[in-house]
Amino acid sequence: MKRILTLIVVVLCSTLAFSQSKTPKGKLFIIGGGSRPDGMVDRIIKEAGLLQGGYGVILPMSSEDPDSSVWYANQQFIKKGIKTVYGVNFRKGQSYSAAKLDSVRNAKLIYITGGDQVRFMGVVQGTDIGKAIHDAYNKGALVGGTSAGAAVMSKIMITGNELKHPEYSSTFRNIEAENIETKEGLGFIDNAIIDQHFVKRSRYNRLISAIIEYPNVKGIGIDEATAILVSGNTAEVVGDSQVIVFENPKRSKTVKDGKLSAKGIVMNVYLAGETFSLK
Repeated sequence: MKRILTLIVVVLCSTLAFSQSKTPKGKLFIIGGGSRPDGMVDRIIKEAGLLQGGYGVILPMSSEDPDSSVWYANQQFIKKGIKTVYGVNFRKGQSYSAAKLDSVRNAKLIYITGGDQVRFMGVVQGTDIGKAIHDAYNKGALVGGTSAGAAVMSKIMITGNELKHPEYSSTFRNIEAENIETKEGLGFIDNAIIDQHFVKRSRYNRLISAIIEYPNVKGIGIDEATAILVSGNTAEVVGDSQVIVFENPKRSKTVKDGKLSAKGIVMNVYLAGETFSLK
């Protein structure tokens, strides 16, 4: 009997230790695009702990011009006296040294630039690069991104394309079934879809379509010059504008003549300093 009790205790302790080891120690800083106010940059530096040492990396793979993207992203850090943020670029299909991957894995800040989220995921998905980003987050790094770099944070990633209307538009003109295109993102958030430039570009139709088509997740629309700081299951709004959060708690969805209908959709508008739950 004593041996059985000892075995149970060992199993429980091992399970608890395994569970704790799998809990990420990092945070997310998800910016809706546009400018980065000085206070936002200060918050990034603080949350990453860069004033206490260490370094950050800028990943520019979303951009058509990675060098320029790194330069612009780094200017505000340099003006704040942080000279330990470096660009690290990867190209699709190439192999990389362990040292280059470790430069991502051991960073205190990982910052993903704007551009095209599909381009970014085409480089990192299913590779050691993506694993290194997750390893850094699990160890305590701040993983941030703006615009396309915001969209990649969720598991279900909006590409920006309309399946029924492929000609580009900054927002959806209709709320239609089977129109929104999604792909797999980095998956730091698995219970929400992130949209960006939200209020400025009036992307309500797009995100409403998303939460009807994917009713089990929240839709989080982040405006320009605004971000959410995600720690565990709590998101804090940082910046100049608003964050709009849609939910479809009744899992409502009806399709008629190709148009979507839903009842009981909830919308909340949050300002800087306010928080909401990701649960």
